[in-house]
Amino acid sequence: MRAKRLRTRLSLDDYLDLLNLAIRLGDKGWQKEITAKLEKLAELQAEAKH
Repeated sequence: MRAKRLRTRLSLDDYLDLLNLAIRLGDKGWQKEITAKLEKLAELQAEAKH
């Protein structure tokens, strides 16, 4: 279980880095795509806690 949590955490960090890049590039479509993925990851993490 610990390894799964770590993988999710690393993925989350990667997506945040990509979001920062999309913002710097001004790519609104990519920002929306990454934000949707981040929301999905947050939902999955919340479900895993229950």
